Amino acid sequence: MLSRYSVSSLRCESSMSASPPGPEDGAKQPGTFPRSSNEGGSSSSSSSNNNNRNKPPGGPQQYGGGATPKPIEMQQAELSETEDTSYMYFRQEGLYANSFPKMKEIRRMGKLCDVTLKVDSHSFSAHRIVLASTIPYFYAMFTHNMAESRIKEITMKEIEPLALEALINFAYSGVVKIDTQNVQSLMVGASFLQLNEVRDACAKFLKRKFHPQNVLGIRQFADTLSCSKLIVSADRYIHQHFSKVASGDEFLALSCDELIEVIGRDELNVKSEECIFAACMRWVKHAQDKRAVHLPLILSNIRLPLLSPQFLADSVATEELIKTSHKCRDLLDEARDFHLMPERRALVATARTRPRCFDFVVGLIFAVGGLTKNGESVSTVEIYNPTTKEWSMGEAMTMLRSRVGVAVTNGKLYAFGGFNGTERLSTVEIYDPRQHRWSQGTAMHCKRSAVGVAALEDYVYVCGGYDGVTSLSTVERYCPKTDSWSTVAPMMKYRSAGGVAALGGYVYALGGHDGLSIFDTVERYDPFTDTWTKVRSMTNRRCRLGVATLGNKLYACGGYDGNSFLRSVEVYDPVKDTWTLIAPMNVKRSRVALASNMGKLWAIGGYDGESNLSTVEVYDPKTSTWTFVAPMKHHGGGVGCGVIPTPFQD
Repeated sequence: MLSRYSVSSLRCESSMSASPPGPEDGAKQPGTFPRSSNEGGSSSSSSSNNNNRNKPPGGPQQYGGGATPKPIEMQQAELSETEDTSYMYFRQEGLYANSFPKMKEIRRMGKLCDVTLKVDSHSFSAHRIVLASTIPYFYAMFTHNMAESRIKEITMKEIEPLALEALINFAYSGVVKIDTQNVQSLMVGASFLQLNEVRDACAKFLKRKFHPQNVLGIRQFADTLSCSKLIVSADRYIHQHFSKVASGDEFLALSCDELIEVIGRDELNVKSEECIFAACMRWVKHAQDKRAVHLPLILSNIRLPLLSPQFLADSVATEELIKTSHKCRDLLDEARDFHLMPERRALVATARTRPRCFDFVVGLIFAVGGLTKNGESVSTVEIYNPTTKEWSMGEAMTMLRSRVGVAVTNGKLYAFGGFNGTERLSTVEIYDPRQHRWSQGTAMHCKRSAVGVAALEDYVYVCGGYDGVTSLSTVERYCPKTDSWSTVAPMMKYRSAGGVAALGGYVYALGGHDGLSIFDTVERYDPFTDTWTKVRSMTNRRCRLGVATLGNKLYACGGYDGNSFLRSVEVYDPVKDTWTLIAPMNVKRSRVALASNMGKLWAIGGYDGESNLSTVEVYDPKTSTWTFVAPMKHHGGGVGCGVIPTPFQD
């Protein structure tokens, strides 16, 4: 960039000319820049014309006699030299940026305007060239020989006056104010004028305003504009916060078709199907005379077989609207049979028996306890934010805990048992993210490290582990509401360092060891019958593995098979009762934690046979690939892991 030039410097360095030509020399000289034809004359002009051309405005000035030429002040500009010295490019920075404010000022003064846009009783003058250059709708109108390209006054019927005025001003300034008062009319206008960037900005603004009381209305508004991004975001919010959305007035205003479309989604995030049933009965009873006729169709889209036998008996069978409908009673009988004949469930599998699965939780990943690089137990907590892709320190637990069991339910994180470096623990700690502190819960009946934990509906199941003497088969069930423990049926095998996860209303226990053998076996617990049943075994033996659920399937990764540390990963389909190997992790990981978040799997820490790991990698089921993300800063592996959902993000 150059800001000053003297006249004598405007020549190329060349051995062809030992001295610069005099200002009176009108002939083209070797090594000088040629004058273009619009510079006031040709190069063969007389000497007097050349002298006049060299005179600055405001009076004569002589350059002869070896006098130093007066420097010419230049605007910030850029000269691009080329290999061909017969020409150059000149670019003035800011020319375009400065032009639009000037055009805006010209429009404000009402000068040079050649078109008027009318909406109702409002008129807005503008320049065709500006509108055509900045708004795709007007570009098509003014450049394609349409009638409007020739008339001075154009009537606009599809846009509100204030929105049109704001978008015309945007055409001149590139800035538009979006607020709660104008966002809808502005988005309609931007969509009509094909201002996609403004439309998307309005959609982004509406996303920030999502609330259980308005998200259904925003979703319907987005649908009328075919704004797919906003529709997807609204649906995710509805899925994540269905219970709160269903308690609002907008939910009651849904049509029957709209209600069925919503409740038919697999992705609804509910503790149990009871939430769906209660929401639908509320909708029906809001206008019972008109809506009761739709109840059989609505019930056929509720997954009644997934309701508990007690709820079916106490709440469904006693409902008068159901008792008086033959079709509704048939659906109730189907649900009862599902519970009475569990051995036939696979034969009667339908959409009504398929568990819901909400995968797209946007949550903070908590890495709890674990080990240092030297293998010492820690109380440290690290938190990974998938939005910022960074780890930060969290509030430490009150006790050292490695091989700790972790679960999240009702927005709180629970740490069960573990090993403090000296003894196995039965104690429980509870983290409340709203208060950013840990509190003590009621201790378990048994000491347990290397324990498997899973949250299912209103309970947390703590399975197996090691008490310092032997591997355990016992299972305890924790009730967060009452902070109390009860004992349920033990597992079929003693399992220490196994994997445990909840899927489809069952608790699955995978792999592990009993002190003598490492298992590939899998069993699942049915809380309705209080029984464990064996299902298809994994393809590999694994202890110290990571287990998580995603997309109605169960994933098992890494671990140790007695000979090798593993990086293989396999997935279980409960409908087909089959295990399938998928893409392996990038590194071997035993004592690995696996978490499901944002529709992906996160493998955190572990041990590769040589050292404890702080690395983290993420599996994307859409691409079947593992990718490294930021490693933990203060852990060396062996962590417990849980995901606490955050306020809605997209």
